[in-house]
Amino acid sequence: MKYLEIAMNTASALGADYADIRIQKTSTQMIYLQNLSLKNTSNSMLHGYGIRVFKDGVWGFAHSNVFSDKAVVETVKRAYEIALLSSRARKGKGLMLAPERSYIATYKTPVRIDPFQIPLKEKVELMMEVNRMMKNYDGIRQAVFYLLSNKDEKLFASTLGSRLDITTQFINPMITATAVNDKDSQSRTFDEGGRAVGWEWIEELDLLGKSKQIAEEALMKVNAGTLGAEERRTLILDPNHLGLTMHESVGHPTELDRVLGWEADYAGISFATPEKLKNYRYGSEIVNFMGDNTLPQGLATAGFDDDGVPGQKWHIVKDGILNEYGSTRDTAMEIGLNASRGCNRATYYYDQPINRIPNLYLMPGKEKLTPAELIADTEDGVYIQGRGSFSIDQHRVNFQFGGDFFWEIKNGKLIRPLKKVLYKSCNPEFWNSCDAICDERYWQPFGVVNCGKGQPSQTARMTHGAAPARFRKIRVGGSQ
Repeated sequence: MKYLEIAMNTASALGADYADIRIQKTSTQMIYLQNLSLKNTSNSMLHGYGIRVFKDGVWGFAHSNVFSDKAVVETVKRAYEIALLSSRARKGKGLMLAPERSYIATYKTPVRIDPFQIPLKEKVELMMEVNRMMKNYDGIRQAVFYLLSNKDEKLFASTLGSRLDITTQFINPMITATAVNDKDSQSRTFDEGGRAVGWEWIEELDLLGKSKQIAEEALMKVNAGTLGAEERRTLILDPNHLGLTMHESVGHPTELDRVLGWEADYAGISFATPEKLKNYRYGSEIVNFMGDNTLPQGLATAGFDDDGVPGQKWHIVKDGILNEYGSTRDTAMEIGLNASRGCNRATYYYDQPINRIPNLYLMPGKEKLTPAELIADTEDGVYIQGRGSFSIDQHRVNFQFGGDFFWEIKNGKLIRPLKKVLYKSCNPEFWNSCDAICDERYWQPFGVVNCGKGQPSQTARMTHGAAPARFRKIRVGGSQ
């Protein structure tokens, strides 16, 4: 597209040390069904471009949705002027950008059936059928089906010579059943987060079967007992639940901008500071966390980030030791790294890219171990499925998590369902208490599509993953 060349030529002529342009069209469809009533549908499209100029150690950023030669030139000039003004307030020599080469490439999320090509009527009929199935159960007062589809089409160019054509998509179905009795109400949700696939995933999920399970478990949950006073107990956590736990206690603390203290207003900074690299015991020896922006169907898998850096795979925690961070071209150089790990991403065309969590997952255990064997080897504990409430402090150290469904374990057996269970722990106590992880046959991904960060705020997406894992002597109790 000619606007790529106009922007880069203008930036070079002005004297930019580096510049890039990201032309982005974001298409989103949301459908919300409550019981048998279609409450909301929306189709939105945002189309424009963001231009970054790097000059004298600082960034300037400007954006526009006017596509003309004149508008592109003016937007570049505005970004350049912002950089010049910002340089007056810089500290020292300012930022440095990690070295990177140029790329000419195309990336497209592998999609067999484009969800945007499925008629709205067909989607709503499926959602009605699922909700009707849940409402058929006595005691289910509310059934909800939420369906989100998203497509990003990007053209990227930089003064390094990169020219990238990137299309990414994801889809996210979520169903919830709420059960009510004369004393309580409780909900159970099926939500594996988004996945970078097409409508074929919906066809494979058997949502009618899932709706039966969700309704039945909601009824079990509303009639379940509570755990009682907080005690040190054993936890077994399923992959869905672990997705949120690792997101908050590993993903955010290892974003390098938080580590550097650049990000503090929204969700805090990090305890995992650079002097801890290669020597801090983050978890037990079986705990290995990978950053992997090449993960198939991963929500952060896009071929390249918004710095034009290719997707990579690396150890964030290796054999329990803090090994590396998620970095960008401007954060990497701050701690002496010679390259970025490709974690710079923006939400929409009018957002400046920021350091984000990559696809981050816990590696499965190396020895064969089934969930049934893990439970059978546990005398007294709680098995937690799905996500619930959470809270974590501003340094990402102390935290509290709930869940969506709970079983009490006694003498190697699931003896009764529970509700209103909470556990409390901290880094590094929690991950160091991990003494068993099921093998790769039981590894499952979990997608996050709404990770909030930044001022002004942005949302990002990434995929987590795990196999069921066990944690010893954690503070676990029942809330009221």
